[in-house]
Amino acid sequence: MEIEEKSQTVDPEVRAYVYSLVSAYQVGGSSTLEDGRYVLGDDALACLKDLKRWLRLYDEKTNRLDVARCLAEANLVQGDLLEILAQWPDDATEDKLKSKIALACLELLVPLTWPLEIEDMRMTVNHHRHLPFLQLAQVSYKRAILHHDTAGILQTAVRICLPSMAQLRSERSARDEGIIKLVLYFVRNVAIIAQPQHLPSRGDESEITRSATVEAFQKQNIFRLLLTVSCNIGDDFTTQDVVVLEILFHLLKGVDVGRLFMEREQLVSSNTEELRRLIQKEKAMLSGYARHGPTRHNRFGTLVWVRREDERVSTVSGQSALVGDQDTLWAMDKSKKWNKPKYRGRKTEDPSENNEFDNSTSLTASARKQLRSFVEEFLDSSFNPIFAHLRKAIEREADRVLPVHSRQYFYLIAWFLRAECARRTAAKQKSATKSPTAVPNPEDESFALVASVLNQETFILLNRHMQRSQDEKQWQDLNAGMKCFTQILLTVQEMSESPSEDDQEIAENIQNRIFYEEATHDRIIALLRSYKDQGFGYLDACTELSHVFLRMLERYSKQNLDLQVRSKRRARTKKKAKQATQGVSAEDHDRGSDAEDVAEAQRVTRERKFDFARFSARSMTQGCVDTFVAFTRFYADLSTEQLKRAHRFFYRTAFKMELAVILFRVDILQLFNKMIRGPEGLDPELPAFKEWEELVRQVFRRVVKKMQERPELAVELLFSKINATIFYLEHGYEREVPKKTPRPPAELEVKPGMERADQIGVAVSVLVNQNKSDALRWIKDLLSAAATERQSWQDAEAARKSLLKGSEEAGDEVVEVSPEKEGENQPRAPSILVKADTDDRQTALFRDKHVRLLLALINFQCLDSDEDPDASWIIPSSISADSLNNDLEDIRRFEFAPPTYEDGKSAEDFLRSKAAARRTRAAFDDSDGQSNASDSDDDFLFAAGGPTAKKSSALEELKSRRTRRSQKEPLELDDEEIERRAEARRKAEFEKRKKIKSNVLVRDSDDEDDEERDREFFAKEEERRKAAADGIKRALMTDRGGARKRKSTAKRNRSGKRRKTDNRDEEEDGEEDDVPRVRSPSTTESDRRIQIDSDEEEEATDTPLSSQHLLDAEETGHDGSFTEMPIGTSATRAGAKDITTTVGDDEDEDDIVVSKPVRRNVMAGFIVDSDSE
Repeated sequence: MEIEEKSQTVDPEVRAYVYSLVSAYQVGGSSTLEDGRYVLGDDALACLKDLKRWLRLYDEKTNRLDVARCLAEANLVQGDLLEILAQWPDDATEDKLKSKIALACLELLVPLTWPLEIEDMRMTVNHHRHLPFLQLAQVSYKRAILHHDTAGILQTAVRICLPSMAQLRSERSARDEGIIKLVLYFVRNVAIIAQPQHLPSRGDESEITRSATVEAFQKQNIFRLLLTVSCNIGDDFTTQDVVVLEILFHLLKGVDVGRLFMEREQLVSSNTEELRRLIQKEKAMLSGYARHGPTRHNRFGTLVWVRREDERVSTVSGQSALVGDQDTLWAMDKSKKWNKPKYRGRKTEDPSENNEFDNSTSLTASARKQLRSFVEEFLDSSFNPIFAHLRKAIEREADRVLPVHSRQYFYLIAWFLRAECARRTAAKQKSATKSPTAVPNPEDESFALVASVLNQETFILLNRHMQRSQDEKQWQDLNAGMKCFTQILLTVQEMSESPSEDDQEIAENIQNRIFYEEATHDRIIALLRSYKDQGFGYLDACTELSHVFLRMLERYSKQNLDLQVRSKRRARTKKKAKQATQGVSAEDHDRGSDAEDVAEAQRVTRERKFDFARFSARSMTQGCVDTFVAFTRFYADLSTEQLKRAHRFFYRTAFKMELAVILFRVDILQLFNKMIRGPEGLDPELPAFKEWEELVRQVFRRVVKKMQERPELAVELLFSKINATIFYLEHGYEREVPKKTPRPPAELEVKPGMERADQIGVAVSVLVNQNKSDALRWIKDLLSAAATERQSWQDAEAARKSLLKGSEEAGDEVVEVSPEKEGENQPRAPSILVKADTDDRQTALFRDKHVRLLLALINFQCLDSDEDPDASWIIPSSISADSLNNDLEDIRRFEFAPPTYEDGKSAEDFLRSKAAARRTRAAFDDSDGQSNASDSDDDFLFAAGGPTAKKSSALEELKSRRTRRSQKEPLELDDEEIERRAEARRKAEFEKRKKIKSNVLVRDSDDEDDEERDREFFAKEEERRKAAADGIKRALMTDRGGARKRKSTAKRNRSGKRRKTDNRDEEEDGEEDDVPRVRSPSTTESDRRIQIDSDEEEEATDTPLSSQHLLDAEETGHDGSFTEMPIGTSATRAGAKDITTTVGDDEDEDDIVVSKPVRRNVMAGFIVDSDSE
């Protein structure tokens, strides 16, 4: 390079200082006195330290690369630093000066070999000028380090850190930790350096390949260093884990695990098969090209005009257009060019080639053997310690952990899990070849070597990493996470097929945890659906993950029919509503939890039964199909496994899920046709060709059939299908979506204890506090217009009445109206319909509970159901104009002078829900009902329903109870036992009466004014009274003759069943509660008479204790006529006068004296009391 060019790239002054330090006099050089060997200069150590200061203070501080460029031009690394390290003999470890000089050289090598990262935000003209030169210089550094002539540079660097590693961690100083980390960073830099793809090579590229690096690491004991540090992570080493992670990542990325663990014969067979496949692909390509390629006879030009349907002419060049119509059209399409617009958004990907892991790397046989040995030793001894330690560091976000380390961590988990599975498969094949009947060792079959990444903590970290990467659109990080998740699923599947019961149980638990979270299912579908130009590696990873996940979930759901999944939904609204009911205001809640709401919305979890068909249908949407279509477009480069993956997805979509309509799109059909028919289609010799051919044939058959059924499909072939279109094409009609009826708001009321005007003030204050002045204005306008209209009607009605009165005075004929019909014929004011001025107002009339409360307080009525969004409101005719004006004045007064309340309460504190109030009252009534039940039966929940059509069985129940009680042995009961039994009976009677449905309170308001019904009712009542009077007269006339008959009957019954008395003074348990009493349901029943049928009277003669049908002389007129007796005369009072019963011991139970009983007041089988006495 000329002096002028050098002066333009770097400041001449800086160059002069650096060159002076690198000179032979300062650092060292070859000496003729030592046969051309390298000799250190007098100030070598000081010069090396000065160069380190220049790199740190000039390049790093000023963000420039001038010093590094000068050192590369001065050949410092190959000419000085490596020679100094090579002269440090193995037995000179105790030499302090040489140790310091070696450490100084290493301190220069690390920044000079540090990866050059391209950062758009920090790149300057200086960087663009120096980066290509320095990248090529680093390639030369790596070549010199790996292939030094006289010594192993890497091994010498390891010797520098051995004294520090030999010390205990508690005894190491910060300098010792720095030396260990410095050596590991040097190894990391050597592993990272590779030939740039966009720069020319200056030497043999095979000297710096991955194979050369692996062989150098094995030869110079770098693998032993890595194993030593990895297996002691957490004990002797703590901060070196991320450096080891980077070394492993750059050493193993892109290495084919399957080929790594193949035996020699398998590898040869695989290479032969791959060569045959490539030759076959080339042959198919050449044969396709030969059909249309140039020959010696068509080397002359050809120009063809093609006349299209619209009479337009197109030009096609080449003789290939003469073969046929399809070839001509294909030639036209091939000549078309589409300048696809470039993506101009922000790039979120790392532009560095060092973090790319989708490109495959080939290894030589020796490098493959050495790397396989290292991987096996690493899995056996170091995998669990280092990956468990790294997971904890990533979780707590340690300072040494960078964002790129999470990507490397999950990629290496996937790589090592795949390696463990491949090693187990190779071991099984090897053992089966040697001894087919050999029993495998349980320890070899165990998955304990990789257990540190199959726990719940790793799954949580993986899910969090994938979700964050998806949200931030870090596609490479997400790619690594998907590869890790896929390999974990495959490892778990292999564990479930293991002969060990422990492994099967562990696999069952892992699958249950993975498939239990519905968020995982949603994430898989979202990843598959959201693909858009993220690269083939990402496309391959997302399709493989969805394929494996869907297949394993289907198998697991078939084995576990009652599979439950946990779903989450947002519940912020319900939580705030709950707090509002508990007295916590929304503002206080917002002030207390705004930070938490911003961090993560509150969610409520619930379990539900898993439906695989539903999940499968969700994974077959148009977006998912588009992703697999994009994957299938690479069919020429896909492997057999990848082609089978795409085939399974399309087969499941079209035939298992019966969603073949999604595939009816022109570009998809053209792709399928091209794959089978060509040109440049699939090779017919491929194993998957027959399956694809049958799939395409069936799809086209369904397209033709559906086209005949639905001619509209001809248009829909051009577009993607939405759910409504799919349903229409499948069924021929559009889906009827049921309209969900909106729920009305909760009805509010003002807490009791306030006057009506104050209640209106509360409602108005609430609307003012909620800034609903527009609604108040509308209500005021409505009241004003209604008052004016109602006043006009009242004035007109008053004028009409005055005219009628004047006509009466003038002697005109006036139709007389009875007083009963005067109120009915009174004209009523017409109801005023409330009309909403806007659609929002109509919605508010249904949804705004505070507006509805104010309308209810001013006596507006809703005509329709509360659940009808279009319900109409009216101003009823009963509201006068004065009432409307008063309500209007109240609203105006409270709007501009809101009321104030004590204790700092607001208007909202005086509102409550009607439903809640009803529940509170019901709970209060239930709690007080039992205590008050014994006080008075009349104060029960509601009045009894009056006489029933069914004949009462109370009398028979009373007889049976007394019979059972008398048959029991008499017990001496104390007061407590008596009270306990009475309380139990009262409770039972209370529960029984709670079930009564009263007809008295349930009536139709439309029947209240039915005159014809009333006349019919009173006529029937008059007939009943007459029949009752006649029956009682006949009974009185025949009563004396029946007395002797009753005596003889009593004698005959002495030898039979013992009779019971109704003397309540003899009863212990209060039998008066066993006889139900009823009150007259209406005031008109006080005029009713007692109706007694002849059958009832005959039955009464046989039952003298309860059928006392003789009346006193006071109750009978002197002329034999019946004197009206009030209904409901007390049975106790009547029985106490005229009934005398003597009950002796069991021996004297026949000595019963019965006097003439008096007839009780009975109505339909019930003994009734009277309130008149």
